[in-house]
Amino acid sequence: MALFILMFLLSAAAAEEIVKFVGDDVTLRCEAGDGDIRAVEWTRPDLKKEEYVLFYSDGRSDPKHQHESFRDRVQLVDRQPQDRDVSLILKNVTNNDAGTHECRVSLGASRRKKRGVLDEEPIRVIHLMVKDRDSSDGNFSRIHRGLVLAVVGGVVLLVSCIAGFLFWKPKRANEEDPTQKGYKAINKSPSSLQPAADSPPV
Repeated sequence: MALFILMFLLSAAAAEEIVKFVGDDVTLRCEAGDGDIRAVEWTRPDLKKEEYVLFYSDGRSDPKHQHESFRDRVQLVDRQPQDRDVSLILKNVTNNDAGTHECRVSLGASRRKKRGVLDEEPIRVIHLMVKDRDSSDGNFSRIHRGLVLAVVGGVVLLVSCIAGFLFWKPKRANEEDPTQKGYKAINKSPSSLQPAADSPPV
């Protein structure tokens, strides 16, 4: 029972992994529970204790302790979250954005610390991976995947043809071989099993 409770607590914050290229925009999904949304906080474990990616409270974003690298690059999908959607839009992704992003929500009468960081456990944890964009590499990857699929398909077709040929050829050869037909006819002929009329009895 204790193990079940521990597993439940550990899985409370749903984790997700997202891969993006430098320069992309990304939406980090997070949905609040039932209740009035008092505050929303997106943060990262590697930021200073008082810093955050985005903090929303009293109907607006609070940039007071927002880390400078996220200024003018982040916003909530719903700037006045009414439908529990507190997802974060991160624009123009950089290599520095790679890492763990945590979503926290304060509902109802829950309180927050004066420094603006919520006490609640994260309800969503997202690991963002950022890759350098290389159009030639991307085109090569697509071509490479296409060639691999074509080769695999060709090999499968070739093996199927060879197997069918090997299975069909002996059968057809036996049917068309006159020697085999004559041999079968002689062996099956009733007269071949009877002694000749003019043969002397033994």
